[in-house]
Amino acid sequence: MSSKLCQVFSVKRQLPELIVPAGPTPRETKQLSDIDDQESLRFLVPLIFFYKNNPSMKGIDPVKVIRESLGKALVFFYPLAGRLREGLNRKLTVDCTGEGALFVEADADFTLEQLGDEIEPPCPYLDELLWNVPALMASLAAHCC
Repeated sequence: MSSKLCQVFSVKRQLPELIVPAGPTPRETKQLSDIDDQESLRFLVPLIFFYKNNPSMKGIDPVKVIRESLGKALVFFYPLAGRLREGLNRKLTVDCTGEGALFVEADADFTLEQLGDEIEPPCPYLDELLWNVPALMASLAAHCC
C-alpha cells in the first residue's frame, strides 16, 4: 500500500455485538484437551477475512448474510458461543452458555485492489482493521507471565 493511501484510508466500526445461536444449544461444560490447554498456547491470533465483491450478490447486505450464517453455524458449533473458564490447576474448560460470538461490523473507504500485497504479514495497518478486545487482552495478560 502506498504511504499516500496509509494516510487517507479509514475504517468505521460499529459497536461490537454478540451473535447468539439461531436455535437451542446444550448447556454443558467441556474440558479442553491437554493439547489445547497448554500454557504456551494461551494467546490471541489476529485474523482478518477479506471477501471480494460477488456481482451476483448485488443488492444483498453481506453483513446480514454473515450475521445470519454465524447464528445458524453456532447451533452446531455451540462451544464457540460459550466462554472459557479456568478451573482447578489452571485447567481450561468451555462453559457452553450460548452467550454468543463477538461480531464487529466495519466499513472501509478503500478496495482490496488498493491494498495490493500489503494485506500479507506483516500488515502495516493491522491495528486499524482489527478491533482490540481490551477486557480480553487484560485478562490474558494477567494470566500470562
